Amino acid sequence: MHETSGTETSQSGRSRGFGLGLALLSALAFGGSGVAAKPLIVAGLDPLHVTWLRSAGAALVMLPVAWRHRALLLRRPALLLGFGLLAVAGVQACYFAALSRIPVGVALLIEYLAPALVLGWVRFVQRRPVSRAAAVGAVLAVGGLACVVEVWAGLSFDVLGLALALGAACCQVGYFVLSDRGGDDEDAVHPLGVIAYGLFFGALLLTLVARPWNMDWSVLAGSANMHGTAVPAVLLLAWLVLLATVLAYLTGVISVRRLSPQVAGVVACLEAVIATVLAWVLLGEHLSAPQVIGGAVVLIGAFIAQSSTPKAPRDVASGGTGDETHAKATLPAGRTGR
Repeated sequence: MHETSGTETSQSGRSRGFGLGLALLSALAFGGSGVAAKPLIVAGLDPLHVTWLRSAGAALVMLPVAWRHRALLLRRPALLLGFGLLAVAGVQACYFAALSRIPVGVALLIEYLAPALVLGWVRFVQRRPVSRAAAVGAVLAVGGLACVVEVWAGLSFDVLGLALALGAACCQVGYFVLSDRGGDDEDAVHPLGVIAYGLFFGALLLTLVARPWNMDWSVLAGSANMHGTAVPAVLLLAWLVLLATVLAYLTGVISVRRLSPQVAGVVACLEAVIATVLAWVLLGEHLSAPQVIGGAVVLIGAFIAQSSTPKAPRDVASGGTGDETHAKATLPAGRTGR
C-alpha cells in the first residue's frame, strides 16, 4: 500500500517536473517572438501584418496535423473555435490595438495580469481550491513585471486602450483555461489537434483585421537589421512561425495539462523577462537596475507558484489517501487523476 503510494507520488513528481520544463520552454519560445518580429517591423512591415504572417504560416505548417485530426471539427468544435478566437487571434489583436493608444509597458503589464485572473477563474467560477503559495507567486510575478516593463516610464490614461489591454489579458486566461479543458480524461483532445485548428481559425479571424492584401510583400525578399547584423527576413519569419508559434503553443498547451492553469499561468510571466533579456542580448536594448530586480522578483514568484501543491483533507470516510483526495479536488468536474 505504502509502496504503491510512493510510486504514484514519484510519478506525479516526474510529471510535474516535465510540465514545468515544458512551461519554461514555452515561455522561452514565446519570449523570443518580439526579438524576431521587431526587425521585421522596423524594416517596413505593419505589426498586424507580422502577426498575421506568424499565425498563417504556423497554420500552414500544422495543416497536415489538422487533416489527421479532422474528426475534432465535429467532436469538439466549440473548443477549437474558442482556442482560435481567444488564444490566437484575441490575445494578439487586442494587444496590438492597445499599443496604438497606451505605452508598451502598460499594455504588457495589464496583459500579464492574466495569472491573477486565472486564479480568480479557478477559485470563483470553477470553485476549485487555490493554494496560498500560488496566489503569493502571482502577486510577486505581477509586481516584478511592473519593474521589468518600467511601467512608471510613461502612463497615459486612455479608457479604450486600457480596456483593449485588459481584453488581451482575458483572452490569455482563455488560453490557459481552454488548454486545460481540452485535456479532460473522459473526452481528451490531442494537443496537436487543438493547436492546429486553433491556429487555422485564428489566422482566418486575423485576416479580417490585418487585411494582408495591403501588405508590402517585398520586405520578405530582403534583409532586416538585428543590432547591426543583416538577417534575411524569411529567416526571422521562420523563427516566428516554427519556434515562437508552433513550438511555443505546443509546449504551452501540454504544460498546462501537466501542471494546472493557475501554476502554468504564473510561470508564463517569465515570458516578459525572457523577452527583455533577449532584446538586451540580440537587439542591444540594455536593462536598467529596476528591470534586473523586477526579473528576479518574477523568477521568485514563478518558483513559489510552481512548487506549491494545494492541500486537501484526508478522505477518512472512504479510506482514501490524501493524494487521491487532492487529485479529485483540484481537477475540473468530470476529470479524475491522470
